[in-house]
Amino acid sequence: MMDNRNLTMLVDFYEMTMANGYLENGIGNRIVYFDMFFRKVPDNAGYAIFAGLQQLIEYIENLKFTQEDIEYLRDKGIFSEGFLEYLKNFEFSCDIWSVPEGTPVFPGEPLITVRGPAIQAQFIETMLLLTINHQSLIATKASRIVRAADGRPVMEFGSRRAQGYDGAVYGARAAYIGGCCGTACAISDREFGVPALGTMAHSWVQLFDSELEAFRAYAKTYPEGCVLLVDTYNVLKSGIPNAITVFRELAQKGIRPGGIRIDSGDIAYLSKKARVMLDEAGFEDCKIVISNSLDEYIIRDLIVQGAQIDSFGVGERLVTSKSEPVFGGVYKLVAAEKDEEIIPKIKLSENAVKITNPGFKSLWRLFDNVSGKAVADVITLADEVINDKEPYIIFDPEFTYKKKIVIDFTAKRLREPVFEKGKCVYNKLSIEEIRDYCESQLDTIWDEVKRFENPHEYYVDLSKPLWEMKHRLLDKYFM
Repeated sequence: MMDNRNLTMLVDFYEMTMANGYLENGIGNRIVYFDMFFRKVPDNAGYAIFAGLQQLIEYIENLKFTQEDIEYLRDKGIFSEGFLEYLKNFEFSCDIWSVPEGTPVFPGEPLITVRGPAIQAQFIETMLLLTINHQSLIATKASRIVRAADGRPVMEFGSRRAQGYDGAVYGARAAYIGGCCGTACAISDREFGVPALGTMAHSWVQLFDSELEAFRAYAKTYPEGCVLLVDTYNVLKSGIPNAITVFRELAQKGIRPGGIRIDSGDIAYLSKKARVMLDEAGFEDCKIVISNSLDEYIIRDLIVQGAQIDSFGVGERLVTSKSEPVFGGVYKLVAAEKDEEIIPKIKLSENAVKITNPGFKSLWRLFDNVSGKAVADVITLADEVINDKEPYIIFDPEFTYKKKIVIDFTAKRLREPVFEKGKCVYNKLSIEEIRDYCESQLDTIWDEVKRFENPHEYYVDLSKPLWEMKHRLLDKYFM
């Protein structure tokens, strides 16, 4: 864990009032099922990246109410002593299933299901959502930016523009899962193993009597892989010429330069000129690093314009997902047990997208056996098994007469057990393993789904039994 804060009380207050009410009405221990899912991918993109599960696990493993928490609630004057005693002896006992971190996911899918006593399942709503929503948002944005860079490394440089220190620390973690090669945030290296990267700021150059003196001092201190910031005064007239002077001095000692960084100006023009100057000086291996308010669209345009860039540093537009800074995950009741029977529950709305999929469910991904690509996802009832030895028919959600028949495929369950009766059973992975998994899974998604504009809509189908259950409930409440 990054720190020792007790975050148990990071709840919406209604989670407390409902929990107290559940207990007072004799249903606090009734077994319920909640699904976490989202309705729309940020930036109208074709896919999202699921992240934040490790922090959710740590939160749940440390879930306890202190005496200070209980006294705070008692002072409110609305909670029963029976409820406060329940909190004093609180022990988490829910079952949780989740897709693994780094999985490409799509709207409407039950990414996490929580099964357990109503009080407990309700308690974790806010922390579950804020943890998964934030890191999934940043991992998704990072994935888009990394794809735009077309194989060039992308560094996360946004700590100082993040929304609070947790936004910086966990944003760096999520960005690494999404494909960034490292971060400027040192604490994320210490806590999570996200490689910390960085050289100098303009203040370093300004503090010396001359730019050349500043470069020499830095190269003396860090000769190996020396990267110099060349835009403090004038990139072409002084920055690059002074850098070349220092690089030649290093070369005389048998040390090759690392690169230069440009943080302002017409990046495409300056990078092309810089490349020519460096090459003519004999430093063809010198890398050109670019920063300055970048995002996936600017990076894509720079590459199209022929900019000579070897890697990118991306700050505020990544760590805040500036173009669309909300990942709209929700947490909805989908079933409750009564006399050992699972009773499906549905939330209705005049807005069709807000009508939930009821029941205890499972999530499958169908992979084409020839290409290895993901063809579709299918949400089924929990006890259903998809037979991948027979053709599977997927109906278009808007036009039931249009269908896709999937043959020669392999069906895989996407979700894994995370908690069983309150005990963590999940195989926790290193940040490198999560990042590698994310990359491998993205390779299974068709490029058409990963387009920046007008991406192909990936199929997410309901199995026939689930579809029939949903429509029985719709008929019940609308008739």
